[in-house]
Amino acid sequence: MTDGAIAPKLFALSWPLVAGNLLQTLYNLADVFWVGRVGADAVAAVSLMFPTSWMFVSTAMGITAATIALVSQHVGAGEDREADHVVGQTVLLTLAVSVALAVLGYVFRHPLLSLIGAEGAVYTEALAYIEVIFLALPLTFLFFAFRAALQGAGDTKTAMWLMVVSAGLNVIIDPIFILGWGPIEGMGTRGAAVATLIARLFATVAGVYILLRGDWGVQLHLADLRPDPDRLRKLVDVGYPASLDGWARSFSAVVMAAFVARFGPIPTAAYGIGLRLMSVSWSVSGAVGQATATGVGQNLGARTPERAAAVTWTATATTMGILFAAAGLVVVFPAEAMRLFIDDQAVIDAGITFLRIVAPSWAFFGGVMVIQGAFRGAGITKAAMALSFLSRWIFRVPVALVVAFAWTVTAPGIGSVSGLAWGVEGLWWAYVAGAVASFVVAIVWFRLGTWREGVIDRGPTPAAGDD
Repeated sequence: MTDGAIAPKLFALSWPLVAGNLLQTLYNLADVFWVGRVGADAVAAVSLMFPTSWMFVSTAMGITAATIALVSQHVGAGEDREADHVVGQTVLLTLAVSVALAVLGYVFRHPLLSLIGAEGAVYTEALAYIEVIFLALPLTFLFFAFRAALQGAGDTKTAMWLMVVSAGLNVIIDPIFILGWGPIEGMGTRGAAVATLIARLFATVAGVYILLRGDWGVQLHLADLRPDPDRLRKLVDVGYPASLDGWARSFSAVVMAAFVARFGPIPTAAYGIGLRLMSVSWSVSGAVGQATATGVGQNLGARTPERAAAVTWTATATTMGILFAAAGLVVVFPAEAMRLFIDDQAVIDAGITFLRIVAPSWAFFGGVMVIQGAFRGAGITKAAMALSFLSRWIFRVPVALVVAFAWTVTAPGIGSVSGLAWGVEGLWWAYVAGAVASFVVAIVWFRLGTWREGVIDRGPTPAAGDD
């Protein structure tokens, strides 16, 4: 990513990441497709659990954002052994964090479900699903560590092929465990989680083997699994804002899911399916953002910040164009998109409203995610975190409270202030407001150029024209 035409290299780096992320989305889409054959309560349960399980996945992505930044900058600077050492310390850190989160999540699973508003049959189905997902957390974290290590070195295809096999395995065994087949009794939502666990186990074992072989740009050395306080501190310093970023995004999704649940199981089921469709746009923009992180990191390592900026603008414009086109298709054919997952007409009607309001804002979500990727590649993960916080907690959740619900308070010096009571559609418009407002802030912030120095230890970047 440090020389030659930008667009072809960005495409070569991005498309395996896009494919890998779409395959990751296929895990979730396959779950909803087959769970939809069980009933609306099961769909609502998995829908409520999606933001919660994504909260933990986001933690893994946050930790490994530091890996991408450090590995890519060391590779750009020609320091391959330092990049390997970062990989070993990443594996150590992800294992420690994932095991701790899995234990905490399992212990507090009942209060967690009550907090997000699961009740009755939805509560039972959600509990069966989340218990198994917690067991899969260490596998999820290790796979993200593997993918980040290779991505920082510029190899995005190997992880994609592993995802092809893993997602294919998940699609094959999903109906067996969810609906039952032969001697295997159908387990409903728990079966969906079991299928995910098996598929992730395969991908993780293969990924660790590949890192140990070391034939793909970086290598996991067993000696590097000894704790290195300085390197761990660097990973934490760079990674914790990215983890907080993921938590801010995911917890806001939990809050929004709880808001939707107040309007009943029909909007909740429609919301869950709508989010799955929306996650396809996240898969594309998130993948291009990851490729952008690698491009920015390697160019900052090579001390070519102007090229890093050019990579970012090219990626942003391309991603937004693709997502505008995709949103257009969904707006024109929303019922067909919903019927892929459920036959309940009431859920389909609610989903049509969701898609027609939210889909046009997908491109703005995507633009923000690409620029966040650029900040992460530079190691300026606090900027990416701040953009997520603004998008969700300043521009989305407060707007949702104001426009969706009926309430009245008395403000000193102002008098009575009331919510607009638009109902569940107000929640959909809050998504739009968050996407557009945060995109404007992201553009302005990136143009300030505060990301240009990178995070590996060395002298300042020479000014233009310096020897």
